[in-house]
Amino acid sequence: MVGIKDVAEAAGLSVATVSRALNGNPSVSDAARERVLAAADALGYRPNVVARSLRTHRTGTIGLVISDVLNPYFTELARSVEEEARALGYSVIIGNADERADLEDHHVRNLLERRIDGLLVSPADGHSPRTLEAASGPTPVVFVDRWIPGVDVPVVRSDGRGAIRDLVDHLCSLGHRRLAIITGPTATTTGRERVDAFRETLAAHGIPLPESYIGRGDFQVESGRLATERFLDLPERPDVVFATDNLMALGALDAIGERGLRVPHDIGLAAFDDIPWFSHTDPPITTISQPTAELGRVAVRALADLVEGGAASSTVLPAHLVVRRSCGEPDPRTPSGGAARE
Repeated sequence: MVGIKDVAEAAGLSVATVSRALNGNPSVSDAARERVLAAADALGYRPNVVARSLRTHRTGTIGLVISDVLNPYFTELARSVEEEARALGYSVIIGNADERADLEDHHVRNLLERRIDGLLVSPADGHSPRTLEAASGPTPVVFVDRWIPGVDVPVVRSDGRGAIRDLVDHLCSLGHRRLAIITGPTATTTGRERVDAFRETLAAHGIPLPESYIGRGDFQVESGRLATERFLDLPERPDVVFATDNLMALGALDAIGERGLRVPHDIGLAAFDDIPWFSHTDPPITTISQPTAELGRVAVRALADLVEGGAASSTVLPAHLVVRRSCGEPDPRTPSGGAARE
């Protein structure tokens, strides 16, 4: 196997100089760098990766920092990012922030140190100093799904607000008036947007959202279960619980089942972020479906445009309501608007 010592001997340079050249250290002269490249090519020492990165100052690698790799939504998003990046000639390094700004900081720092060509981030809460620094630095950055208000980088996301309006309209058309919500962390843009859209649409229907009908979750199963238990203990429990994330909806299902109650006969349930399981539960769950795979593809293409020296703009893709049976049987005479029925 050809090693760095072989390249050094062939180039007539020290191992230290060759190492600096291969790592793109600016202290190495252009003449020495060309000798290293020629020797590396001749010996077959990682010729494709080394030659490309040294000659073009690119690594052919992009970074992706997602909020929670265990969430099926982000798993699908990561998969679509990797597929689109591979099609465009890039490799992807993924970091899981686990909904923590400090881990997001860690991954962003490590990715930038690897001299990635560009960075995709779904910010945990907007408080990561490294993400804020990266957004104003030389490495192209695109936010996907979530964003940081006031930070001037392209954002690729879906229209959750519009889909939530459709959901509330649908629930009201079924005669429901006591509507509760399990929110995500309001430090996240998606967490804030979803509860704001829910409250505003209720108000448009003349329906209040009392504090007792707001369960504060963290996009995890246990928080959905605890919030739903509290709703079920109320003297007047809600007609429907809207979980603003798929994992919290699973927790809500657990809590309802543990009480011996049935969906939707005793209480209705709706969720944000459709997953395959929701069409197989009994009853199937009414959800808001995001175009997850397309979000990943569009985000990668936007980042690639920036890497190539072009421009990229923010993109908002439509999300849509998928009506199933977990909130009650819809009246077939009632127009469904933009909702899909299954």
